[in-house]
Amino acid sequence: MADVIAIDGPAASGKSSVAKGVALALEIPYINTGNMYRALTAAALKNGIAVCPENETQIAQLLPKINLTYQRDQENVYQLFMNGQRVGDEIRTPEITRLVSVLAAMPGVREGLVTQQRKIAEETALVMEGRDIGTVVFPNARCKFFLTASARVRAERRLAQSNEIHSSATVESVAAEITARDTMDMQRAVSPLRQAEDAILIDSSNLTLEESIQALLRHIPREIYRH
Repeated sequence: MADVIAIDGPAASGKSSVAKGVALALEIPYINTGNMYRALTAAALKNGIAVCPENETQIAQLLPKINLTYQRDQENVYQLFMNGQRVGDEIRTPEITRLVSVLAAMPGVREGLVTQQRKIAEETALVMEGRDIGTVVFPNARCKFFLTASARVRAERRLAQSNEIHSSATVESVAAEITARDTMDMQRAVSPLRQAEDAILIDSSNLTLEESIQALLRHIPREIYRH
């Protein structure tokens, strides 16, 4: 059984913030797999490859040329590096936010990144969040959670991340975009977004960040992760 706390859920459900808090409380690394898909999306665009289903082969061929690793920073937080360069806010633009689900639906791309994600977990116990961690990447994870919230609450959270959306966006328009992305993620042929049968459902619509973190921690046997 993998020493992984798997946190899945739809866009803007609070996965990243909650996962960071859980990892900090348990003193283990936190891995945001969505950033890996975003980094590859950015790499494709940088190489002049349009992110569309017709270009799946070209994008998959980029994988051997892109080294995605996680390294500890001075604050003991794991940061994503691509070919030796730290990945920053350049992967959180509105364009990449719009295209990342298209790239994530490509079977060849998912296969390559899942292999990398599993390799990371060979070294240490960790918290990993995404959309298929508990169902595909680590189906035998010790602890699985599915974190969600209403579309409106998620839209309000996304609006607070101003660099990821256009300045003219409204709660209604962002909620519509989130709902459309949910549909795309849930209906894709490979590794669709869904709650694992043995995952614990956490609805954070009416929870603060700290309350959400504590909701997960109550279900985690901490002694397992004191490495």
